[in-house]
Formats: sequence, structure tokens, C-alpha cells
Amino acid sequence: MKLNSISSALNEKGLKVTPQRIAILEAVFKLCNHPTAEQVLDYIRKKNPNISLATVYKVLDAFVENGLVKTVKTDKDIKRYDACVEKHHHIYYSESDIIEDYMDAELNDLLEKYFERKQITGFKIEEIKLQIVGKSTSKY
Repeated sequence: MKLNSISSALNEKGLKVTPQRIAILEAVFKLCNHPTAEQVLDYIRKKNPNISLATVYKVLDAFVENGLVKTVKTDKDIKRYDACVEKHHHIYYSESDIIEDYMDAELNDLLEKYFERKQITGFKIEEIKLQIVGKSTSKY
């Protein structure tokens, strides 16, 4: 995501455009591996050495609240950040802690229809996210 796009995205959500917010959102997009807050901090500290982890968490929380990024948790209960806000699922490689986006419109449709039929009493589904956990079958 380019600087113009980042600034526009922040403006559209009513968020003040600051160097910290620009750097953090750019890092989430550039790292594109569902980074942790600590990984975002490591990435941006090269250009912004004075930024704190607390600032990174605060900004990431604001981005989540405003729909600019989403959170993903691993089996190890580590919170990661996802720049893709479109409807999708995840493939989680348990041996390497890698998360990949999994786009499948047919699966989305199947899950939505399934839960429409099931009608969970006293519960309104806001979003369905599937995390498929497994190990790589390819040799490195």
C-alpha cells in the first residue's frame, strides 16, 4: 500500500494521519505474513527508533476498531494482524507458526447456508472465520 493510499484509508476512517500510524499500517501491509505487534515494531524501528510497543498496540487496536486490519490468533494464542479485511479464512502451519490467507467463495457460501439452516438460538452470527490447522506435506 502506497503512502497516498494509507493516508486516504486513515482519512476515510476519521483517523488522524500521523507518521506513526502511516508507518504501522505500511508495516502490516509490507510484512504480509500476519505479523505480531512485536514484528511490526521491529520493522518500523529502523526508520522510527523512538516508537514504543505500547504505541504500536494502541494504533493497531484503533486500526482493528476501524476495520483497517483484522486480528488472527494462532494455536499458541498469539495475536497477529491481517491486512486483508475481505472475507477469507486461514491456513495455519502448526510446525512453523505461518498463517496464510485462504480465499474460497464456495466455502464461504457453504458455511453461511449451513448456519442459516442451523439457527443457533439466542445468537446472531457477525462473521464466520475458519482456521485450518495442519502441517506442510512438502519437503523444504
